[in-house]
Amino acid sequence: MAGDAWFLGSPEQSLGFILADEGFDVWVGSVRGTYWSQGHISLSEKDKEFWDWSWEEMALFDLAEMIHYVHSVTSSKVLIVGHSQGTIMSLAALIQPNVVEMVEAAALLCPISYLDHLTAPLVLRMVGLHLDQMVLAMGIHQLNFRSKILIDLLDSICDGHIECADLLTSITGKNCCFNSSIADLFFEFEPHPSSAKNLRHLFQMIRKGTFSRYDYGMFKNMELYGQMNPPAFDLSLIPKTLPLWMGYGGHDSLADVTDVERTLKGLQGKPELLYLENYGHLDFILSTQGKEDVYNNMIGFFRSLGKYSSS
Repeated sequence: MAGDAWFLGSPEQSLGFILADEGFDVWVGSVRGTYWSQGHISLSEKDKEFWDWSWEEMALFDLAEMIHYVHSVTSSKVLIVGHSQGTIMSLAALIQPNVVEMVEAAALLCPISYLDHLTAPLVLRMVGLHLDQMVLAMGIHQLNFRSKILIDLLDSICDGHIECADLLTSITGKNCCFNSSIADLFFEFEPHPSSAKNLRHLFQMIRKGTFSRYDYGMFKNMELYGQMNPPAFDLSLIPKTLPLWMGYGGHDSLADVTDVERTLKGLQGKPELLYLENYGHLDFILSTQGKEDVYNNMIGFFRSLGKYSSS
């Protein structure tokens, strides 16, 4: 997903609009590969090399650069808000001292660093079939689920094996408060393209239960990392003094409660938590009552830092 995800609901319930109305300066990031971020100084999106990245590069380079840019333009520390993949990126980026020194606080919706307890049936089916390896073996480097080849691949995975009539539920879990009337609008924008390597990295995490750098195999790992297995991202390196807020739900099939609890154990500090039993993965950005259920709590956390009055 891209930055447009923060604006797909009504102006009264979309976090991007709500934060602006509350007086915050809102900077919206769209990660590489999405429709809004396919520029490059020398490569085209048709080039294999253009897609040679995963969320690791988006965390260590792209998000770090976004934060640096906002910090340099505003001469003030940055508040981060991330959802799903945006939380993986945020947690990995905040391990870096040169990044965290520019950040005032972070609010993470459906926080993910571990994925081995996810229960989404379609995702588990794709992992079991080694779809990531299949796609790379087919020479596909751009992961675009609007392309005919990937639509056909999804159809074959669903056909007779799994209930895919409700595609969103089969991926994200049951969403209590997602406005089904905007489903067409949602699919008009989402999902954005990503890289097959990104899918591979996420599937590695699901299979191995790790929050680590990309696994290239033993020999290339030795060459790149100096060890047989990719280095783990050490959550304890995020400073205890950095204020964190996390919102997560009981019906989320991607950011499973067990995995969220493991993330929390890895941190030095104790984030402020908002747990909503009936919320699924998409509810946290597209609920018809997100302002009342989620965002007022998050904004209260930002205000409690003492620098963000509502005046």
